[in-house]
Amino acid sequence: MSIPLELPAEERASSPYTGYTRAHWEAVADGLTTTAWRWSTPGDALLDLPGRPSRSGTRSDGLEGYARTFLATAFRVAGAGGDDPHGLLERYARGLASGTLAPGRDDTESWPVILGHHVRGQPMVESASVALGLRLTTPWLWKHLDDGVRDRAEAWLRGALRHTPAPNNWYLFPFTVAGFLESVGRGDAETARARERALELLEAWYAGDGWYSDGDGRAFDHYNGWALHLYPVLDAHLGGDHALLARYGDRLRAHLESFSLMFGGDGAPVHYGRSLTYRFAASAAVGLGAVTGHTPLAPGTSRRLVSGSLRYFLDRGALTDDGLLSLGWHGPHAATLQAYSGPASPYWASKAFVSLLAPASHPLWTAVESPAPVEEADRVLALPAAGLLVQATRADGIVRLHNHGSDHVRPHVGEAEAGDDPHYARQAYSTRTGPTAPGNVADNHLSVEVDGRPSTRRRIHPLGAGHGDGWGWGWAASWHRPVFVTGPPMVPGLRVESVTVAYGRHELRVHRVIGAPDNARVTHTGWATGPEQDVVSALFGLHGWDPSPGTVRAPRGTAWTRWAEVPRLTGPAKGTCVHVALAALTAEPGPVPLAEAVSRCVADERGVEVIWADGARTRVAFDPPAVSHEGNR
Repeated sequence: MSIPLELPAEERASSPYTGYTRAHWEAVADGLTTTAWRWSTPGDALLDLPGRPSRSGTRSDGLEGYARTFLATAFRVAGAGGDDPHGLLERYARGLASGTLAPGRDDTESWPVILGHHVRGQPMVESASVALGLRLTTPWLWKHLDDGVRDRAEAWLRGALRHTPAPNNWYLFPFTVAGFLESVGRGDAETARARERALELLEAWYAGDGWYSDGDGRAFDHYNGWALHLYPVLDAHLGGDHALLARYGDRLRAHLESFSLMFGGDGAPVHYGRSLTYRFAASAAVGLGAVTGHTPLAPGTSRRLVSGSLRYFLDRGALTDDGLLSLGWHGPHAATLQAYSGPASPYWASKAFVSLLAPASHPLWTAVESPAPVEEADRVLALPAAGLLVQATRADGIVRLHNHGSDHVRPHVGEAEAGDDPHYARQAYSTRTGPTAPGNVADNHLSVEVDGRPSTRRRIHPLGAGHGDGWGWGWAASWHRPVFVTGPPMVPGLRVESVTVAYGRHELRVHRVIGAPDNARVTHTGWATGPEQDVVSALFGLHGWDPSPGTVRAPRGTAWTRWAEVPRLTGPAKGTCVHVALAALTAEPGPVPLAEAVSRCVADERGVEVIWADGARTRVAFDPPAVSHEGNR
């Protein structure tokens, strides 16, 4: 039986772009949580949602169902001043009592104990949602529990303080647990140290421009918004810590200067990085900025972004016939997932409901929706700290993210330890396409082929990034050492330097291959699109390619299409050689062919000069990497 989500009628007077109001948000929060409760255990401690189990096992998955839906309910109830129309807090209280009665026991209700990240550590993740939910609902839930339940809950939560988190955003889970315990008068030296340690690491991971790396190394992705900014800023906000809020709130504001541009005109966030099944959690940072006041965005712009993201997924099949959030992107999509994803994992989308902490009288809900940044003008924005380049076009509402700095490879990990990671290895991502799946041709990729073996990109070394004063063009550059999954993992001295120049809807892609052995070849691919999509992907060779471009099929498709095609260029490589291409992804009707976009291209080992059809001139130098642009924009 299909269970529809019951929503109020659209309201276009104050929400001309999305039709959504605060009442819609409350209805979605209520609908998602009440539907999930159909799969609760008799004692309400676990929500065993149907679906494939995660690597942590079904008991941990059941705790995940409890914790993540609790977070949605907590935001909804706290934002409404305690109003709980479906009586869910009573069920969460009963589940807390049942789950902590004998943690680790093999029975129907008991929660798994919290251990280190290397020992099925998922319960540590969920402890943060339990703790934050309890903190948000303290007046209506925690204060009404008997002392025995409170003591047991504290004992279970303290497991997060006594075991080792994963070396990334996980350190914010004991931080959040400690924040709750201190807020209810149960803090001590152990909670203080957990908070101190997390903030120490957060300082080390801050790269600048409002962006954190998710752990040591270079992992810049959506965990910035839904974890690395969310936990410390919300903690400071709830605790009234003005010093911490000023420090971390300023970083959130800086983050939103760029991140707000990473939502398409249709509401979609850029599809890149891991855990994308969390979907509209991508808007959590935008909502948090509005709630705390640490945002550069007008209230109407913030609401347009958060409501646009929420509606984007609800309109595109994110819910199953059972009314549950599926494992995937629009609908179910296996290639979007990771091994840690279980049936309740998508409910980290609950973090988006931080927007409900803004009461009905808040400008977030009373201001008229304003255009999203992508709907105002074409923009190109470079983020040197993260090695990213954002390219947005107003006419079709597409945002593209060119990746020259985020690889998710830990410093201690060898580059050849794993194969291609589609969510980080590609050179470009967008709001209208997804990467092709493992086993299919890689989209947006420069591969060096040696003895018929294609290379992948693992560790990315940024070489710089910048943009013009008028935001009409920008560039980013990086180098990588090609890695081969089969046979010898590397070729001595082989290196690829890559530069992307974004100009309007065009992407000038320049690659210098150094140390290519005899008989090597290079392959470069463009955007992957499917026959049912209304976007056009084009790739045109300007220098260093064979005269006949081709198209390759990707039968596993992408998150947008069951079956995809990828434009491809090939060419010979030997020693040091330069390869230049022009790419485009557009939904504009009747786009001008790429062959007509450039009137001249001159390239050698030192650099490239391109003269555009409109008379603009772009120069790319390699030693050292530098880009200049003169002319139209």
